[in-house]
Amino acid sequence: MSDLPIIQKTYDLIKWYVPILNRLPRNHRFLLGNRIITELYEVLDILITARYAKHKLTQLESLNSRLDILRYQTRLLLDFNLIKTERYEYAQKLLNDIGNDLGGWIKQQKKQTNG
Repeated sequence: MSDLPIIQKTYDLIKWYVPILNRLPRNHRFLLGNRIITELYEVLDILITARYAKHKLTQLESLNSRLDILRYQTRLLLDFNLIKTERYEYAQKLLNDIGNDLGGWIKQQKKQTNG
């Protein structure tokens, strides 16, 4: 069984992002870095769970706010000069791609529910 694109994108984001976060200075790694890492893993967990759930909509809709939290946390890394602009832009692009896929999945589920 192949992964849904959104699950693969989230997996790829984690693979790319976690090593960067693990290299943050100690005072930022333990608070902001760990929060981002935890949030990334939660998003992946919810996506995988939703994939097999009978009623996916509630789980999927909860992810919108989680992605927004990740966007803001990533922006904090940039504002604290903890990551380069290029890495920030790449992380935001990946998060936006995941958000777009999520929006499409939510729309599809709403059609199925209402259709």
